[in-house]
Amino acid sequence: MQFADGARTSGRQKMTRDIRLAALCMGGGGPVGNARRFLMACNARLRQFGFGLAAAALLMGSAASQAQELKVGLKSEPTSMDPHYHALTTNFQISAHIFDSLTALDPNLQLIPGLALSWKTVGSDIWEFTLRPDVKFSDGSPLTADDVAFSIERVAKVPNSPSPVTITIRGIQRVEVVGPLTVRLHTDGPRPLVPTSLANLSIMSRKAASGPSPEGKSTAQLNQGDGLIGTGPFKFVSWSRGGDLVLERNDTYWGPKPSWAKVLMRPLSNPAARVNALLSGGVDLVEDPPIDDMAQLKKNPKLTIQEAPSVRLIFLAFNVSDDSVPGITGTQGKNPLKDVRVRRALSEAIDRKALVAQVMGGFGAPAAELMMPGSPGTRSNGVIVKHDPQHARKLLAEAGYPGGFTLSLGTPNGRYQNDLKVAQAVASMWSRVGVKTTVEASSPAIFFKNMMAKAYSSTLGGWGDVESSARARALVSTRNDAKGWGTANWGGYANAEVDALLDAAVNTLDDGKRSALLQQVTAQAIDTDAALTLLYFERSAWGMRKGLSYAARPDQQTRAQFVTPSGTK
Repeated sequence: MQFADGARTSGRQKMTRDIRLAALCMGGGGPVGNARRFLMACNARLRQFGFGLAAAALLMGSAASQAQELKVGLKSEPTSMDPHYHALTTNFQISAHIFDSLTALDPNLQLIPGLALSWKTVGSDIWEFTLRPDVKFSDGSPLTADDVAFSIERVAKVPNSPSPVTITIRGIQRVEVVGPLTVRLHTDGPRPLVPTSLANLSIMSRKAASGPSPEGKSTAQLNQGDGLIGTGPFKFVSWSRGGDLVLERNDTYWGPKPSWAKVLMRPLSNPAARVNALLSGGVDLVEDPPIDDMAQLKKNPKLTIQEAPSVRLIFLAFNVSDDSVPGITGTQGKNPLKDVRVRRALSEAIDRKALVAQVMGGFGAPAAELMMPGSPGTRSNGVIVKHDPQHARKLLAEAGYPGGFTLSLGTPNGRYQNDLKVAQAVASMWSRVGVKTTVEASSPAIFFKNMMAKAYSSTLGGWGDVESSARARALVSTRNDAKGWGTANWGGYANAEVDALLDAAVNTLDDGKRSALLQQVTAQAIDTDAALTLLYFERSAWGMRKGLSYAARPDQQTRAQFVTPSGTK
């Protein structure tokens, strides 16, 4: 190699010279400011040591290349690359990088067009969607209504889902391809919320994802990248379970081009490891910085913290359907969780305000409703369950357990903010009223698998759906995978009255009447039946190096396409 000043390098000399150039130009730090300022400063510094403009330009090219890469520290890894396998926020946010949906939610959770430019009802039980013209998949093939039909029909065929993605297509009975860019969805009655539900349904390429299995390419094949072709802002490069997900920019993307040529998403479930990676420069942005360190991180001049209220509800669920339940002893073979008095006792044993203030460091809000206050379907007079350990003991005695019993509490370790600490605090509160509790923690992927296999007596869980009826159907309706109901109701709670109220709500066009029906659902399932123990709503938070900008989303999704260098949009 020969620089403009005539100097030649080769082999070890070249390596030594490159290191010297970097050290001189960086001055022990890193390039700051815009490219022009850096190049001028670098050139001036190098000239002091006898190097020319070409050397500075060479280094500037290297710095610019690095600036094209974004490294993200995830709090938990996806369970699959198959966008139709698991209804999980982590999976949905990954899919949104590779795929698009017919509709989308902006950072304020307002419904906006996605692959569909417009939609309308045609009669009371048909929705018609008109697609954007000239949209192409990352392999160059055009998006058509046939791909939409393939994707919607595929969802229910994906086997072994821990929490089926059928929640996104509830009520859709048939898909009709009207034309290349027009599709009609026939529903089982009036379904006013179909456009909102479809915001998390990834549209796949029939050409790329077809296969001999009923669902086409299998989940295992998609995990290897086979058939993982979308219309989204990035293209899949590689993924290994427990390792990095690598994406590259889709330069044919129909929407605004992302700032990053390459995105690396690294699972860092340990909060301390996550923030250490941010502080050391190992990653550029992290989800959920440790709550205990938040005040100190906000004072760090090299970091930016973005936060916002979150729609994510943290709650406790119980196995109420089986007679024999793992982890329960001291009950003469009975399942005490079937008794509503026991479930109420466990709820009253918990001090929610202390949980939020002490365990969560004030980073949350005690919950009285399934959705955040003010959301459609919530009551203005919702009351947080009072902490009353004395009454909890009385309820246990009335139910026939004056000496208490033992149970297990399953929790993910690294899926939710301080999830293990919260579970341990709950276990301690339950033990004080006589219910000796063993906390069983595992990685999120193992936890969800065990949860759906009913390996625990009770679980700590979270739900981040942005629409009230969708949340109620997932959590407290009788499980029916074909309908997409009760997909997260692992404990088997069932109440025909709740199901009837929900069915009426999702078929009611009038917003006020639908909201009133959903309030009745909460009153029956939560207040009367104590189907779930509601704890609190999390806050969304991201930490990033100075110079990056990301608008905090209430749905807690990290979207690399919306991370920008400060000053750009």
